[in-house]
Amino acid sequence: MSDFTAVIDRRGSDSIKWGRYAGRDILPLWVADMDFAAPPAVLAALQERLAHPVFGYGQPGPALTESVLAHLESEYDWRIAAEAIVWLPGLVSGLNIACRAIDGDVLTAAPIYPPFLSAPRLAGRTLHRADLVADDAGWHWDKNALAAASTVNTRLFLLCHPHNPVGRCWRRDELLDLADFAERHDLVVCADEIHCGLVLDETRRHIPFASLSPQAARRSITLMAPSKTFNIPGLGCAFAVIPDAALRRRFLRAMDGIVPHPNVLGLAACEAAYRDCGDWHRELLAVLRANRDRVELTVDRLPGLKMHHVEATYLAWIDARGLGLTDAQAHFEQHGIGLSDGRDFGAPGWLRLNFGCPPATLEQALSRLAAGAAAA
Repeated sequence: MSDFTAVIDRRGSDSIKWGRYAGRDILPLWVADMDFAAPPAVLAALQERLAHPVFGYGQPGPALTESVLAHLESEYDWRIAAEAIVWLPGLVSGLNIACRAIDGDVLTAAPIYPPFLSAPRLAGRTLHRADLVADDAGWHWDKNALAAASTVNTRLFLLCHPHNPVGRCWRRDELLDLADFAERHDLVVCADEIHCGLVLDETRRHIPFASLSPQAARRSITLMAPSKTFNIPGLGCAFAVIPDAALRRRFLRAMDGIVPHPNVLGLAACEAAYRDCGDWHRELLAVLRANRDRVELTVDRLPGLKMHHVEATYLAWIDARGLGLTDAQAHFEQHGIGLSDGRDFGAPGWLRLNFGCPPATLEQALSRLAAGAAAA
C-alpha cells in the first residue's frame, strides 16, 4: 500500500515544478508532474539496479519488451509485434521526430499540449490548426474545421489521446471518424497516448488509435511512456509503436545522430511499472477521481470560472475569461497558486490546474483559487 495523503517536501530539491516558485509562497499546480512517491515496486527495481556498480550504455532486454507487450494486451486488448517498438528518451522527442520524418504540412487541434505547436516549427513544417469545440455536451472535434484546415500538402496529423489539456478520453466512434479522415486525406497519425493509464471515468476505456483497424495501424505512430501514470518523468524512458515497417524506417532515420538511448534506470523503472504496479495504479486512480471531483465542485461554485468534466488525465482545464483579467496566470500567482497559462496551449484566458497531489495540498490550493477568483 502507498500513502497518497503524505505531503512530500520537494522544495529545495531538483524539482522544476517546485523550483519555479522558490522562496515564494505559491503552490505549484502547473507542469504535469504529480507530487506522489513513485510506486514501491519501481523504487525496489531502481535500488536493485543501483546495486550493480557499472552504468554503461544500456539496451532494452527481453523482460522489458515482454512487460510492455503484456501491459498493452491486458490493459487495451492491443497485440503488437516486438519489432514495432522504437525506444525513446522521452515522448516530446517522439513528437519532434515524427514532424521530421514525415514530409509535408502538419495538422492538429487546439487547445493542445505546447510541444504540438512547437514541434512542427522546429522541423521547418507548416502547422495548420483546427480548434476543438466546447458546448454543453463537453469538448469535441469540429469536422468542418478539420476539413478546412487540411491542405493538399498536409501529411501528418498530431493527435492527443487522452487529450491534454481538455481531459477527453476519445470514444471509439470519434476515433473511427478521425481514422476515416486520415484515410481520405492520406495522413500519418502520430498519437500521443502518454495519459492512457489515467482514464478516471470508470465507464470509459482507452482505445489505442492503432488498434482500430489494420488500416489505422499502417498509418500510425503511437507514443507512450510510463512517466505520467507512474510519476517517473525524470527517468526519461518512452517508446513509439510503429507497426508499418516502412514508416518505422523513416522514423528511425529521423532519429539518427540526434536522439540518445533511454538511460538504464529509466529502462528498469519502465519494466517494473508495467509488470508490478497494478495495485498501486488502482489506488492512484481512486485518489485522482476524488481530487477531480473536488476541483469540479469548487470551480462550479466560483463565479467567473468554468470547466468541463475531466474524463482522463490529472489536469483541469479552466475557463477564466469570465473574470475579465488581462493575465489570469499572474493574477492567481499573486494569490498563491501557480497554474499553467492557456496562452501556451493556444487558448488565452484559460488555465490548467494539475490535481495530481495529496488531498491536503489540493484543499489549500483550491482555497487560494477561490480567493483569487473573489479578488478579480
